[in-house]
Amino acid sequence: MPPLADKSHLRASASHRMLERNRTCTEFFSREAPLLAETCRAMSERFLAGGRLLAFGHGPYSTDAQHVSVEFVHPVIVGKRALPALDLSAAFGPWVRAILRPEDIVMGFGPPEGDPEVTSTLRHAHSLGALTIALPGGEGDYHCQTPTGDPFIHQEVIEILYHTLWETVHVFLERREQGLDTGDAGFLYPFLGKEKQDTEGLLEEVAASILMKVADDSRLRARVAEELGGEIRNVSTAIADRIEQGGKLILFGNGGSATDANDWALDCVLPPNGFRAVPAVSLAMEPANITAVANDVGPELIFLRQLIAQARSEDIAIGISTSGGSRNIIRALEEARKRKLLTVALLGYDGGEIRRRGLADHTLVVPCDYIPRIQEVQASIYHMIREDLQAIGHAHA
Repeated sequence: MPPLADKSHLRASASHRMLERNRTCTEFFSREAPLLAETCRAMSERFLAGGRLLAFGHGPYSTDAQHVSVEFVHPVIVGKRALPALDLSAAFGPWVRAILRPEDIVMGFGPPEGDPEVTSTLRHAHSLGALTIALPGGEGDYHCQTPTGDPFIHQEVIEILYHTLWETVHVFLERREQGLDTGDAGFLYPFLGKEKQDTEGLLEEVAASILMKVADDSRLRARVAEELGGEIRNVSTAIADRIEQGGKLILFGNGGSATDANDWALDCVLPPNGFRAVPAVSLAMEPANITAVANDVGPELIFLRQLIAQARSEDIAIGISTSGGSRNIIRALEEARKRKLLTVALLGYDGGEIRRRGLADHTLVVPCDYIPRIQEVQASIYHMIREDLQAIGHAHA
């Protein structure tokens, strides 16, 4: 891919890569939807029995565990209750052995070829009675192989998968009789119906709903490719120019967007085989700094204070926000512009205040009002930028 090209070529390139992702997702979920529906039902039974979701992975795949944990504990859909989940990636083997209970759900993430340590930990958890989910893997109560060896597309498919698990596990919880098998976790489910409802046919409904979510994703990717293809490449070129000057990516976001910032940074510094490393840091990967600043001076400054300490004028500040209105993202972008950093915003909805005030040199807006779909397409965008940085680097070499 040449470092400079006309806009029609750039749009075609974005379209090709987005369509490749759509084909892979459609192929995978057409096969897996019934199995995922059954897995949602099994997970609901574990949660009702007081089980927890324990997730883990190495490197970039640890950010999937982070994303799972925050979504189950802090759901973005109004009316959905918190479900117990933990990210154990820092030391998942010993941690699982120390805290596992038989009623738990254990979810392991890895690259397309799998991860032996993840497989071994899942096998141990299964032997103790836990429900195991291997993403990917060849064994477990649910296991799968995505139909791609591309690590970025693989991770995007897996993100859709765990979003659908989170979205649809509540369907089974909401169909259960109040108090049925809730045990110690009963206080989490005051929204359960008072009368047990017939669940016949529910698996088919859930499987169909999963396929509908994937179709929504595909339409949104196609729209983004058409409307933003040229701008995605413009962002890639602008970032590459700053890197050539000695700059680094400084990424930040909240909640699920924090995990995307972490993933993007790790994709840069711990790249797939054949990719060169790119300097990057994620301010969302600093829990001591975040909690200290939030506690002492307020959550609006958690990224601003870090950016003041870390930024150089040749750097690139990248804020990720589904709403476009997060105050701590806005404050950091304001400061970055004062310091002459290149500023990029990856947004959802209509771009919010960040877009209206022009707080970024480049804004990439996923035009959707549903957070899981926004995040799934945002992952495709930043992975494509990472691919571009590799191609541009080769062209400049």
